[in-house]
Amino acid sequence: MKIDRMRVFMTRDKDRPRVIVALDTDDGLTGWGECYNHGPDKALPPLLDYLYGFVAGQDPTRVDFLVNLMIQQSRFPPGALGLAAISGLDHCLWDLAAKAAGVPVYKLLGGEVRDRVKVYAGVYTAPDAPAARDELDRLNEGWGFTAFKLSPWRIDMHANRWGNVVRASADYFRQLRETVRDDYEIAFDAHAKIYEPAAARQLGNALAPYDPLFFEEPLRPENIEAWGELKQGLQCTLATGESLYSRYEFLRLLQVKGTDLIQPDICVVGGITEMKRIATLAEAFYVGIAPHNPMGPLATAVNVHFSAAQQNFKILEYRLPKGQAYVYGGTEIEKREDTTRYVVDPYLPKDGYLELRPDRPGWGVEMDEKAMREDGYVHWQRRVPKRPDGSYAFA
Repeated sequence: MKIDRMRVFMTRDKDRPRVIVALDTDDGLTGWGECYNHGPDKALPPLLDYLYGFVAGQDPTRVDFLVNLMIQQSRFPPGALGLAAISGLDHCLWDLAAKAAGVPVYKLLGGEVRDRVKVYAGVYTAPDAPAARDELDRLNEGWGFTAFKLSPWRIDMHANRWGNVVRASADYFRQLRETVRDDYEIAFDAHAKIYEPAAARQLGNALAPYDPLFFEEPLRPENIEAWGELKQGLQCTLATGESLYSRYEFLRLLQVKGTDLIQPDICVVGGITEMKRIATLAEAFYVGIAPHNPMGPLATAVNVHFSAAQQNFKILEYRLPKGQAYVYGGTEIEKREDTTRYVVDPYLPKDGYLELRPDRPGWGVEMDEKAMREDGYVHWQRRVPKRPDGSYAFA
C-alpha cells in the first residue's frame, strides 16, 4: 500500500471556512484530515502541496516516521500554518493505517480506556441569566449536555473601569448559579483578551466563589512564565493551551506550574502524533487534558479517538453540526442557523457524551465530497477591537 494522490478541499463549516485534506492509496483507501485555519486560509493548500512531496509513494502505516520527516525537513521549527498542514496530513495517515488494519483509530493508540467521551457545549456569549437558562436547558433536553462554556464579558472591558468589568462578570456568574440547574458545569473563556497577569487573576478570583468548570485563556500565550505568575493565588481551575504548538512549549507551561488543565488543538499541534506526547507530559504533572475543538465534525471525529485512548482526558469542546452559526462574545444567543454537510454521519451527543463506533474502521465517519464542492469556500477574518484611544486590543 502506497500513497499515490492528495486532494485538498476548501469548504465551509456553517459560516466558517475549513480546509479538508484527503490522501488516497494505490489500493483504493482514502484517509481524511482537517487543518486548523488560523488565517490566511488560502496559504494552506500550497503548504499541503509542498508537504505532499515527502509522503507521496510512502507506506501510510509508518505514521510516526512520516510525521517526523515533515517536521524535521524544516530547518526551523514549523509554526501555526506549517503545523496546521502537518496536522491534517497526520490525521489522514492515522485514518489510512486504521482502515488498512480494519479497526478504529483508537485501537492503534492502545485501545479505548473509556466507553464514551464527555463533551461540553460551546455557547461562547454571555446572555442574560434567564436566556442562558433557556439555552442550556434546550441543549440539555436535546442532547443531554450538562457542561457548557460561556463568555465572562458582560460589559466592554476597554470602555469601562476594570473593577466594574470584574464586578459585572462576578454578578453575572452569581445570577447564573441562582437561575440554572445546580448540576450544570459552566466554564468561561476570556479569549486571551487580558494583558496583565494580576488583572487576569482578579477576574478569575471573582468567578471562583461560584465554582467554574474552568477559567480559560485569560492571557496571551507568548510569555509562558507569566502563566506561572497568574496561577499563584488563583482560586479556580485555570485552562490554556490552544495557542501553543508543541510538546516543548507545553513542557515549559507545566514546569512553571502555569495551568491546571491543558487545551491543545489536534488540528494545530501536528495531529494525534504530537497530541499524545503532549498529553503524556501533562499526565506526569497530574494535569488533565480538555482538547480545544471549536472546529467541524471531522476534527471532532479525530478528537473522539484521541480522547477515547488518553488516560488523563477530562472533557472535549463540542459544536453541533446543525444549529447556531459561529459567534463569540456579546450578550445574545445566536439566532442564525446553518448546517455543516461535509461529514455525512457526524458524532452526535447522547446524554452529554459521544459514543464510540467500534464497528467502523478509521475515524468512523463518511465524508461527502459533493457537499464540500457545492458549499465551497467562505471568507472569514477575525475582528480586532479598538480601545477608546484608537489603539488595537487583543482579538
